[in-house]
Amino acid sequence: MQPPRHPGIGLKVRRADTVGDRIFVDGNSAAALGAVYGGATVCAWYPLTPSTSAAEAFTSYCKRLRHDPETGEARYAIVQAEDEIAAIGIVTGAGWNGARAFTATSGPGVSLMTEIIGLAYFAEIPVTIINVQRGGPSTGMPTRTQQADLLACAYASHGDTKHVMLLPQDPAECFEHAATALDLADRLQTPVFVMTDLDIGMNQRLCRPFAWDDARRMDRGKVLSAEQLEAGFDFGRYKDVDGDGIPWRTLPGTHPSKGSYFTRGTTRNPYAVYSEAGPDYIYNVQRLLKKFETAATLVPQPELRPAEKKTRLGVIYFGSTTPAMEEALARLAAQGIFLDAMRLKAFPFPQSVADFIAEHDHVFVVEQNRDAQMRSLLVNELEIDPERLVKVLHYDGTPITARFITEAIIDHVHALAVAPRRERITT
Repeated sequence: MQPPRHPGIGLKVRRADTVGDRIFVDGNSAAALGAVYGGATVCAWYPLTPSTSAAEAFTSYCKRLRHDPETGEARYAIVQAEDEIAAIGIVTGAGWNGARAFTATSGPGVSLMTEIIGLAYFAEIPVTIINVQRGGPSTGMPTRTQQADLLACAYASHGDTKHVMLLPQDPAECFEHAATALDLADRLQTPVFVMTDLDIGMNQRLCRPFAWDDARRMDRGKVLSAEQLEAGFDFGRYKDVDGDGIPWRTLPGTHPSKGSYFTRGTTRNPYAVYSEAGPDYIYNVQRLLKKFETAATLVPQPELRPAEKKTRLGVIYFGSTTPAMEEALARLAAQGIFLDAMRLKAFPFPQSVADFIAEHDHVFVVEQNRDAQMRSLLVNELEIDPERLVKVLHYDGTPITARFITEAIIDHVHALAVAPRRERITT
């Protein structure tokens, strides 16, 4: 007896590289491709979940895009180092030699890299670090997500250091920010962090297709030519000649006898002559602060989303929190709670962030870590009254949800409604 034949359900399968006007991709692959387009030729890394696939994707893209079409020779170097310390050392050496170089890691790797990150900061060497954050301190939860490395990366090293951080919201911005980080590292001669997390980095997301301007050229920053050196350019490796805090540099091989030496600014005067004199140290660290102020004008600027109605309340958010935050804003508005919203895209903070906070009685700071690290950065860097900034914290290792944000903000709004004006609201 033949089994009954079931009618077809009318579904067909076809290959497609888009879903409507969106593509489906993970952030690690996107950042790796952004590094290729941004001109990276060196990647040194040590396997660490959830960052490993970024280096692996870079390897795959380089095999397709970075071989000489005539000779077949590779135009890149990818080194799996013996540990994270070696990885950041290789990247720093490559940056000093003029290559665009990056490493991919997570919080535990940043901990090990900290001393050499400080060296790169004071020696003023371009370095790009893609930090795919994961949950928990120390060994942590490698299969969970958090935004927990903000303070560790912002101040990595042992004092008197401040680092640029880019805060992409999705794979499309991972692509863009990876390329931008390489430009900023060269322009500013400093380490630059791209702060993704497991949620963005390893999960497939729908995002807008990547865009690239073929007319775009790498921003190598203040690099002196052999002709400038030969003409007697007033070259001081740590000298600020035009007021932006950024010195000029030379690359090895530019001139047979001038420039291209490796020093660290902590024990040098503006001309890189050895000095332990207090005024020389003060000159350099104050110049580095000026450079950080310049960085605030060069990094991606915050995105402002005004409420439909005038409000005294605002909210600040960043990174992978964005999709849930956008949904939460709509839910809150439906319940009559309107918030002006600002999405941070980078650190250091431009003046517009301080202005936004000053324009509101209270600003919620939504982030995925236990200790309100972004709120701490805002208070510390902008000297904001802490009472203005209300914590909304999610840190169980799962991606934040619109329901969580909505309920947390509603609870805070109710508390604010019955509290004396500007009274501290605790979490």
